[in-house]
Amino acid sequence: MCRIPVFLHKRGLMEHLPLALMIVTFAVLLALNVPIAFSIGLATLAALAAVGGRPSFVTVAHRVATGIDSFALLAIPFFILSGMLMGRGGLARRLVDFAGTLVGRFRGGLAFVNVVTCMLFGSISGSAVAAVSSIGGFMIPVMNRKGYHRDFNTAVSITAATTGLLIPPSNIMIVYSLAAGGLSVAAIFLAGFLPGILMGLGLMFVCWMVARKKGYGEGDKSSLKDFLVKLKRALLSLLLVFIVLGGIIGGIFTATEASAVAVFYAFLITVVLYREVKLREIPEIFLECGITTAVVMLLIGTSVAMSWVLAYENIPQTISAFLISFTDNKYVILLVINLLLLFVGTFMDMTPAVLIFTPIFLPVILKLGLNPIHFGIMMIFNLCIGLCTPPVGTCLFVGCAIGNTTISKVTRPLLPFFAAMIVVLFLVTYLPWISMVVPEAFGYK
Repeated sequence: MCRIPVFLHKRGLMEHLPLALMIVTFAVLLALNVPIAFSIGLATLAALAAVGGRPSFVTVAHRVATGIDSFALLAIPFFILSGMLMGRGGLARRLVDFAGTLVGRFRGGLAFVNVVTCMLFGSISGSAVAAVSSIGGFMIPVMNRKGYHRDFNTAVSITAATTGLLIPPSNIMIVYSLAAGGLSVAAIFLAGFLPGILMGLGLMFVCWMVARKKGYGEGDKSSLKDFLVKLKRALLSLLLVFIVLGGIIGGIFTATEASAVAVFYAFLITVVLYREVKLREIPEIFLECGITTAVVMLLIGTSVAMSWVLAYENIPQTISAFLISFTDNKYVILLVINLLLLFVGTFMDMTPAVLIFTPIFLPVILKLGLNPIHFGIMMIFNLCIGLCTPPVGTCLFVGCAIGNTTISKVTRPLLPFFAAMIVVLFLVTYLPWISMVVPEAFGYK
């Protein structure tokens, strides 16, 4: 056994052992269905053990602790809490009614309502899973009763729920800001607006095509009076986005302070004004928020530790040099990065994917002279697609459970939605102004 390191060293393989051991350990643990945070942490331990030197347990513990020791990350539990309060407070119904007055009259109108409501709810809650649960749980049964096919209804809810991760405020944008070295959260928030809207429009186009083919009928037309009534009921909920963004852009408060304002505002309208969240429910909501936050922070901590090991092994520089030597055509390199991220998204959750692959690909992006804000939106958009795909597609599994169907049945209806999302992804990738026009209008570059 003692001859193995000597054997590897003589052949120049010893320097690649930590990386190889990390990849193999991570792949094996994922195949064994070990939770991804533990898979990342154990793979990092294996790599450090191969490197030698300082005790690996101490190093990983230190990196996990420093990885979550960030004031900006304090915004995440607050935004999670505000989203949970809004989700419990009857927000879904108000947004569905309001969206119905906007797009319900068109052919396949209920599918349009589903998409628009998911866009609105996702931007307020900042959670794709919450959008699937709340909006899908309400809209899928309604669409079923109106003659829409169950699997199509589920596919609409699954894909539309991801739009809220691009339309701010979004927790994953805060994570990207941290991974990219402290980019402006406000700039990233603003950059997501137009891509998120384009994704929603792409999904609505597919809904219209399917509605024409299947003969789904038109919804009820709404009068101006009905529109104003529904807008008034939903207005307080919609104001949350403008309060948060307006405060950040106007320099009134930071993103972290904005998250605390969001919690106060959500508590005010759901507990005090609407009274649809009872005080006795608050401890349960706090507990649920604490559990979710713990999962997210563990993912962040272990991912930061793995990113540190990759940097220690000079992996970002190696990959950057390889891609640049492979071709200096930025369009080809962007295509390769997109394909790699699409693959990564099928088995890795968004948070660790952003934290691990941003330090790897960002040097390449900077060498190509591209804007890191644009790249962040491209990466988040790309990984949103992974939420709808097996084996780790969270929205896919939740949506199938809500829709009372199976992955095999919903896969075929999902394909045209995937096609639309990928088309919009490449538009966002190769037309940077789609991401940058809004932040540049506010002075961010």
